[in-house]
Amino acid sequence: MRRMPFFGFTFEDLDRMMEGLLRDISSRMPDRLVRERKLPDGSTVREMGPIIYGYSMRIGPDGRPEIREFGNVHPRKRAPIFGAPERSLEIMEKREPLTDVIDERDVIRVVAEVPGVDKSDIKLSGTERILAISVDTEQRKYHKDVNLPEEVDPDSAKASYRNGVLEVKLKKRRKESRSKYISVD
Repeated sequence: MRRMPFFGFTFEDLDRMMEGLLRDISSRMPDRLVRERKLPDGSTVREMGPIIYGYSMRIGPDGRPEIREFGNVHPRKRAPIFGAPERSLEIMEKREPLTDVIDERDVIRVVAEVPGVDKSDIKLSGTERILAISVDTEQRKYHKDVNLPEEVDPDSAKASYRNGVLEVKLKKRRKESRSKYISVD
């Protein structure tokens, strides 16, 4: 039994881990993402997906890196295996789109990738601190609640959608200082 250099486990261990991971994924896959297809020879093939996971990284205004995940796969920590923390995967039917929040002088601009849908399928709602993006069609399902860095006026929202990219501009809420009469005693 040959051990893999630097890792301390065998190829058989690796095969067992991969089989367990695939079995684990298929057991928690939403029914809508699992399909069976007959082949010309009469056998059946089970297809799963799409399974999408990615991340974007940028340097925030405070100089620290910000890492944001997107897709329909979300890692969760589980009990350790082989001495390292194991992560299980939660697969959801709705994808979280890749988004970017840009803080400009007077506006907050949110850019989200939601390919494969018509603009009439996109539902937007918002409060002073959160913009909710949602699409629910037969072919595509997206959802994300975007936390905004400052308070905005939801009534000022302007949205456009071109080539799979949604852009929403929201005016920042002005912090008005009012003059108040002060009596002298």
